Formats: sequence, C-alpha cells, structure tokens
Amino acid sequence: MADLADPNLAHAVPLRFGLSAHWGGLRHPLAALAAARSDIFLWLPIWLGAGIGAWFGLGWEPGRADYTAVAIAVALGGLAWLRGPDAGRIIAAALTVAAFGFLLAGARAHTLAAPVLGFRYYGPVEGRIISIDRSSGDYIRLTLDQLVLASVAPARTPATARVALHGDQTQLVPEPGQRVMMTANLMPPAGPASPQSYDFRRNSWFARLGAVGYVRAPVLLLEPPAPGDWLLAGHRTRMRLSAAIQVRIPGQAGAVAAALMTGDRSGIAEATNASMRASNLYHIISISGLHMGMLAGFVFAAVRYGLALVGNLALRLPTKKIAAAVALLAASIYLWLAGPNVATERAYVMAATMLVAVLIDRRAISLRTVAVAALVLLLVEPESLVEPGFQMSFGATVALILVYRPWAALQNHVPAVLKPVAMLVISSLAAGIASAPIAAAHFNRMPEYGLLANLLAVPVMGTAVMPAGVFAALLAPFGLAGPPLWVMEQGTRWMIYVSDWVAGLDGALISVPVPPEVVLPLMAIAAVLMVLARGAVRGAGAAMAIVAVVLWAGVERPVLLIAPEGELVGLMTSQGRALSKSGAAFVAETWLAEDGDTATPQTAFARTGWSGPTGNREAVLGGRRVVHLSGKGASAQVAAACTDGAVVVLAAAAPDPAPGDCLLFDLTRLRQSGAVSITPAGEALQVVTVSQAVGPRLWARR
Repeated sequence: MADLADPNLAHAVPLRFGLSAHWGGLRHPLAALAAARSDIFLWLPIWLGAGIGAWFGLGWEPGRADYTAVAIAVALGGLAWLRGPDAGRIIAAALTVAAFGFLLAGARAHTLAAPVLGFRYYGPVEGRIISIDRSSGDYIRLTLDQLVLASVAPARTPATARVALHGDQTQLVPEPGQRVMMTANLMPPAGPASPQSYDFRRNSWFARLGAVGYVRAPVLLLEPPAPGDWLLAGHRTRMRLSAAIQVRIPGQAGAVAAALMTGDRSGIAEATNASMRASNLYHIISISGLHMGMLAGFVFAAVRYGLALVGNLALRLPTKKIAAAVALLAASIYLWLAGPNVATERAYVMAATMLVAVLIDRRAISLRTVAVAALVLLLVEPESLVEPGFQMSFGATVALILVYRPWAALQNHVPAVLKPVAMLVISSLAAGIASAPIAAAHFNRMPEYGLLANLLAVPVMGTAVMPAGVFAALLAPFGLAGPPLWVMEQGTRWMIYVSDWVAGLDGALISVPVPPEVVLPLMAIAAVLMVLARGAVRGAGAAMAIVAVVLWAGVERPVLLIAPEGELVGLMTSQGRALSKSGAAFVAETWLAEDGDTATPQTAFARTGWSGPTGNREAVLGGRRVVHLSGKGASAQVAAACTDGAVVVLAAAAPDPAPGDCLLFDLTRLRQSGAVSITPAGEALQVVTVSQAVGPRLWARR
C-alpha cells in the first residue's frame, strides 16, 4: 500500500512526541507534561490501555464500591482536565482516560456475562452452527448457539458451546445456520495447566463460550439455514467459496488458498499449521493486517491507475479518493466474508483507518492513524488488549512506521532494482524484532529463521497469490477463474514448500521459558517511552527494557507441578521436567513449553526422577516423598502413602475423612483450587494454586 503513504514519509512520524517536548530546557516535569498537550492524541490509547490492563491485572473481582470510586475519579479527573491549571491538565487527562478504561473493561465483562456449564454433561445437544474451524488434534469443530440441553434449565444453559467431531461424520456437510442435534460430551472451559499458564476461561468468557466437548456419534441435521440472516449468510458464502477453491486446488495448497481468500482454515491440517508456526509464516494463513492490507492496496492501486487510463477525464476526477473508497468497499466485503472474529476486525480497522485518512486528506501511514485504530479496537473490544494478536500487530505496525523515516532518507542511495528487496528486508526485520519478544512471551517459541521464510514467501503472496485471488473472484461469474486459480495454486505450494523447508532446519525453533507476569507490562511501558519520549525519559524506557530482559532471563520455574485434576505430576530435575505418566499430552506439552524445554512428553516421561509401577509413582522433593496415585484402586492406596509429611496427588476423590500425615491433593480439592505449583522454601513448601493466582474473577467462578 505504498501509494497510500505521503511521498515524504519522514514527516508521517512527528519529531516530538508527548514527554519529549523540549525536555532538556524545562525545569519541572509538570511543565514538560503541559508542553505535551499538542501530542495528547497519541497518548490516549496508551492511557486507555493502562486502565484496561489494570482491570485485567487485578487479583480480585471489583465490586460496586470499586466501580463507584473509579466513576467518581473519572468525573473529578474530567473536571480537572477541562478547568484545572495548565501544568496539571495532562496528569488529569491521563488519570481520567485510564479510569475510564478500567470502567470500560468492567462494563464489557459484565455485559458479556453468560452461563458457564458447571459440570460434565453427557446427553443430547441441540443448537445452531455459527462457525466451523479445526482443532489442534485435526478434528473439525462446530460452535453452536441457541443451545438446548436435556434436563438443563434455559437460565443455566450456555450461550454457545464448541464440539469437536470425532468418528465417522460423513452424513453431514456442516454449514453455518444449520440446526443440528447430537449426543455430546460437554464440560466447562478448562482452567490453566499451571498457576503461570494462559487462562483459556478468560478468553471463553469474552467469547460467551460456556462449554466445550466432543461428539462421536453422527451429527444429525434438524433444519437447514434460515433465510434472511445476513451475518450467517456471510459465513455460508465463505464456506461455499472455500469448498469451491479446494475442489479446484487439491491438497493443502487449496486449503491455504481458501484460508487466504475466505478466512476458512478448517481444511488446513495441524502439520501445516505447525510448520507455519515454526517458520514464522502463520500470520499468512490468518486474516491479518498483512493480507487485508495487500488486498486493499491492490484494489486501491488497480482502481487508481486504471482510472489514469481514461484520458482527460482522469484529470478532473479525484482518482485517489475514488480508489480509496473502492478499496474500503472491498475490505468491507472481505470482513463480511471472513467473519467478525477479533483478528479480522483488527485488520479491517487498521486498513479502514488508512483509507479514510486518504478520503479526508490526511496522511495514511502515521502514528496518529495507528492511535485511531487502537482507540477504536479498545473502545469496542477492550479485552483485545491482553491478546497476543493485538499486541503483536500494533507493535509491528509502529516499528514499520518508525523505520520508514530513515528509509525515506536512505532509499535514494539504493539502486532502483534493489529497492523492493531492501524494503522487504527492512520491513520484515523491523516487524520481526518488534513482535518476537511478544510472541516468545505468549507462545514460548521464537522462530530462528523467520526472516528468511518471510523474504521467500511474502513477496510471492503479495505479487502473485493475492492479486490472482482478486482476479479469480472477478472472473468466476464468467467461468474464467481457472488461470488465476492456477497462479494461486503455484504460489501457495511455494509458500508451503518454504515453510516446510525452513521448519526442518536445525534449530528452527528456539524455546524460552514463560516470563514473570511483570515482564510484558514492563516491556510495553519501556517501548512507549522509547517511542514517544526523548532525553532522560527515553533513557528510563531503555533501562526498563533491560530490567525486563534481566527478570525474564532469571526466571525460576516451579519445581513441582500438579495438573488440574491430578492426572499428571511434573518434577523439575537436572535433565528437565520429569513426568509421572505418559498421558495428558496437552498439559505435558504446556508445562514443557513454559519451561523452555523442547522435549516431547514421551522423552520427559523417560527421564529419571520417578520410580514405581504405573498408578503408584514416587519421587523426592526437598527431602519429602511425592506420590502420584492414579487408575483403579488409587483411593485405597492413600492411607499407605499418606505418611511422614509426603506430598500425595490422587487422581480421584479421597476417602472421607482423609487419612494420615501428608499434604494431599485429591480430585475434589484440585477442582476447587485448580492446578498447583510447589517450590521448596527451606524446610517448608511454597504452594501456589490457580485459584490464588487468578483470584475470584468472573471467568474463574463456578
């Protein structure tokens, strides 16, 4: 979308931001803050995000008194902002916007409140299909709303549920809008695998997902899609277009092409997903800012330069604005087709902000347009702040804007034939450096050769695959989509080849341990200060970044981890974490990834540290015995194991009363506390549970 940028892109980035205004010549920090008012708009999403982040970071659920106090702070802060002394208005503005962000996050969480299944359910399930995707286990998944569960009152029935289709499901071709019936196993969304792990329940709460599960028996169709639902009509159109593309382009190349053009990723096998993640190309197969921008940019350029061919009429027409309007329409249709998921909405807002800037004669690429996009997303979906996609996309976008300034000064010294390559290298490097720490913090993996993969794959996508997809869509009504689809097939096969080759290189993935909770916020504050400040304040930001790196490098992982239902226990040894059993693959993989350990669960199970027969495994923790009891008859062995202060983990309910002298974690206790981490502290044990780490938040209640 180079045409959307001002030719002199250096001026798209203000030379003074916020706290930077003449910092060295001011005697008092308040004067510097007052001088920052001219750039206050850039700080609005920062302050709003700070308030939202504070709400999510609480260890308790705010009550009516808390919200009342914050609302009063908003009113008083707003008054001081409007009528206070100049030097204090910037502080009042920051506090007011942050407090508003706090209220906004709380209001959003309560507005989306919906029942969460509080027990394991097996029985008939009736509902309407609203989306289709694929699980990490390569099963097709259906998300259902308008649920009916046998013997469950409507007031306790979840708003939506997601089920994976196991077994033979050839009787039904699922389509959004269909009403179906099945016999399913459902359960509440799973809690974290450890007190330091990602909490899927929070994401489920904001998605109004109240149950997850699976079905083995065939799913039965009750009613076809009802006419007149424009949103689900978009979903149905997407699935039909996806199926048509995959018929014309067989194999994973067709599945990837369908994901690029429609957002339907249900045809992509988990092996392809894993390869894309390892090569840092996964962003290509999600509706991200990259190809939303490529689509809008291609349409913009095609319309603008196409109008230039009409002769003198083009001189009297606002061709740039016409092109921006058509590109905005194309992006809107793409949003409707791909569906209103968070990543798609974020990409659309970013593209739409730049196109609207063109329509109103503003710079399309600047920090102000990024601030507008961030404000829109945070106001509409404040929960997106804590999602990796939001953090990575905005971090990468800001990095790209900042590197354009030196590139604008340098590009005249680069030979014309090398400019596209140089620009791609600089852009990929800047975006990769900005997003890599965020990705590593969330996913505990860093692709070693991501830059190489992007250099080989992204140009093909931008110059061949996406334009061919647009031409295929335009020519399909005339039966002429074959040639552009052939081009798409060659391009997607090349991307898959690059992905598999890079992912297969030695050391393609670097594993890092999960950072302490304070690291990501500290890195975010440091980045803001280094971008929006100068002088001493900018130096403080750099110092904070160094502190974050040191804290991350020195992180100590818990010595003992207990799974949420006692199905697995992991002990840290000199070889890495040793597992008590070979099952519970999801929990095992999560623990190992958070340790920064590349071993498989099978390798971790084979490590020394545990002894004894299956179902009665023993290890030593700080001089204490650790016993993991599981399987049939496990409860009968508790009395013998519960001696001398041992740590006993029982994957079943303990006898009543609980016997012996031990620290017992049975199924009943673990379902209340969640997963557990234990670290020796002298002769004592430091025990942390998920319920302690998360607190009584809305999504953690039962």
